[in-house]
Amino acid sequence: MIYLVRHGQTQFNAERRMQGWLDSPLTDLGRAQGAAIGRLLRSLIGKPDGWRLVASPLGRAQATARLIGEALGLPVETDRRVIEVSFGRWDGRLRDELAAEHPETFGQGGWQFAAPGGEGVETVEARVGDWLAGLPPEPERKVIVVSHGGSGRVVRGAYLGLSREETWAQEVPQDAVFRLAGGAVERFDCEPAEG
Repeated sequence: MIYLVRHGQTQFNAERRMQGWLDSPLTDLGRAQGAAIGRLLRSLIGKPDGWRLVASPLGRAQATARLIGEALGLPVETDRRVIEVSFGRWDGRLRDELAAEHPETFGQGGWQFAAPGGEGVETVEARVGDWLAGLPPEPERKVIVVSHGGSGRVVRGAYLGLSREETWAQEVPQDAVFRLAGGAVERFDCEPAEG
């Protein structure tokens, strides 16, 4: 079983700014979301015996994972394969600016991979697929992963065998947990967090 979490809201999220491999701190709301997710996971898994908590190396995922780890009494492991998609020269740019400058690309299908100097879709799929393939088989698999909007979509898409279009159409909430088990994905929402 995998529980998949997106990091809490960051300053860049609040500004509608592309993050990619850049980082910005969690907002008050983001910290409240991380704590709420920790409480939700504690209710979902009960005793954390045998569970692993894995996070992307980016600060926003690490900070969220630490909040979850505090709630569960688990240490945080780091795995670069679940890092966010790099948007190359679009990292740090405002979404509205990119939409105005690149209306033919930004916001259209596959725009995440159109950024100059960014990661290709095959690269992202390969590293996420490698991470999934390295996990123990179900039912021995007991992992919580704190990832990102883009790479989290790819985790769910690969697990379900979705097309690229279906993968990138998925929601990426920062106040929910996805359970990947038995070939299905189930969403659990947190109580509302106030920051």
